[in-house]
Amino acid sequence: QVQLVESGGGLVQAGGSLRLSCTASGRTFSGDAMGWFRQAPGKEREFVAAISWSGGYTYYADSVKGRFAISRTKPGNTVYLQMNSLKPGDTAVYYCGGYTGTNSYYYSRSYAYDYWGQGTQVTVSS
Repeated sequence: QVQLVESGGGLVQAGGSLRLSCTASGRTFSGDAMGWFRQAPGKEREFVAAISWSGGYTYYADSVKGRFAISRTKPGNTVYLQMNSLKPGDTAVYYCGGYTGTNSYYYSRSYAYDYWGQGTQVTVSS
């Protein structure tokens, strides 16, 4: 079983940057696709970004494309989300998840993920 721990969240002004980290303990997740999702109060969890197991393919929600970048260490057990030009609408709890399947169709679908971290709060002030 993989345990994920997110870090790097905090309070930042609009236009600022943060880098989130997701580190695994237990077994390695080097063979799994990894994703970042977020959930704002009163809203459903939404897809932010995903990266294939190899790191060769990345996927982004339209709302963050061009501002956020996902990466992973290879070999290694860390996934990053670099967030630039942050907006108040980016305020949410950010979750890291792992997908053990092989179909990229499911990378943006939270129900397909097999394990999650506890989340880290990101607050962007205007």
